[in-house]
Amino acid sequence: MSRVVVIGAGLAGLVAANRLADTGCDVVLLHQGLGGLQSGQGTIDIFGYNPGRVTNPIKAVAAETRRRVPAGSLSHPYKALGVKAVRVGVEYLKQVLPELLVGSVESNYQLPTAVGAIRPTCLAQPSMVAGDVAADLELAIVGFEQLKDFNPELVAQNLNRTELAGGGRVNARHLLLEFRARQGPLGSPREGELDSSALSYARAFDDRRYRVLFAKTLAPKLAQGETVGLPAVLGLQDPNAWADLAELLGHAVFEIPLPPPSVPGIRLNQALTARALSLGVRTVPGVRVLGFAVEAGRVVSVRTQPGVATRDYRGAAFVLATGGFEAGGLAMDSYGSITETLFELPLVGLQNQSLQADYWGDQPLFNCGLQVDAQLRPIGASGEPVYANLHAVGGILAGSSGWRDKSGDGVAVASAVAAADAIAKELA
Repeated sequence: MSRVVVIGAGLAGLVAANRLADTGCDVVLLHQGLGGLQSGQGTIDIFGYNPGRVTNPIKAVAAETRRRVPAGSLSHPYKALGVKAVRVGVEYLKQVLPELLVGSVESNYQLPTAVGAIRPTCLAQPSMVAGDVAADLELAIVGFEQLKDFNPELVAQNLNRTELAGGGRVNARHLLLEFRARQGPLGSPREGELDSSALSYARAFDDRRYRVLFAKTLAPKLAQGETVGLPAVLGLQDPNAWADLAELLGHAVFEIPLPPPSVPGIRLNQALTARALSLGVRTVPGVRVLGFAVEAGRVVSVRTQPGVATRDYRGAAFVLATGGFEAGGLAMDSYGSITETLFELPLVGLQNQSLQADYWGDQPLFNCGLQVDAQLRPIGASGEPVYANLHAVGGILAGSSGWRDKSGDGVAVASAVAAADAIAKELA
């Protein structure tokens, strides 16, 4: 059995580890932190904006693969990955997490955010999809006085003033409840607690007794036909907590993701991690890769440091899933020099190193990264792989700002599955 070392435990790293384990590889997953999933929405964005809201993400991907790129410009990673890789990646994720992700590459959900904007996303958690906005939808946006990260009045007012892409508007009102994360006989997580976190509420909603008590409090305040929007705290461990609450209320219910820590993001991270562990993936948290060894043009080991000790991890192949600037996979020093932080790999897109004054505008700096071949191996100026068995996936790939067009998840999933398949084929 061949050993593959995956570096990074964000979406790309976890998907690559799962896919490799499915093929029978012996996988070691090294990561310094928890990855970005727990800061995200708990959904999978394939293509959200181009530049307006996208309704058919795979159609937008296909258009990107056909786009003519001017000389000296970077192409989007989708151009190299192709439509098939995106489809395969999305279907794989739905297959391994059937209770947690639903949707189709042919259509984006249009879901409310925690400020009442409308956000396009391809795969969502079942607890969110009743919030897919449509004209004349009657919404009751419910918040808790003890949960300061969610203002139901702000959400409702912004939804009411938003004209939908197909015309029309939703009709939303707000309710603010005095309802603690624990009530009466259920106890209190912390004595004297006045405000609660999203995690406190999520753990409370795992308890059916709490859901029953909450439903009895909320149900009399709802009007017939209303769909209930709640902050995304409807259970952390129980995947059916939201459905049970909907049945208790007699109303459709949906969750609206909050700022970090994101309960839906934690669910996604826990599910992918638990599946990897069940397949025998060895995870090594809290380690930093300090160096590597090369023989005959192939990486043979990486050296890590958890504290003061060092250790070498050998492998037949390596997957670099460390992300871009936000995750530390790329870094800029005080002189404006940009580097890939582990393998000192050659970067493209360095001609645009300055940050623009318009923060929300185009930032060419964030398009820089690694250029890869068809097997997702980083290549140099000659077009040849730098190392024959090193593959790069996710946010470290050059050519896109995933935060802007909401394609980062799609690039992560498609590249992770494609790289894992290329490795499995090579090692077979």
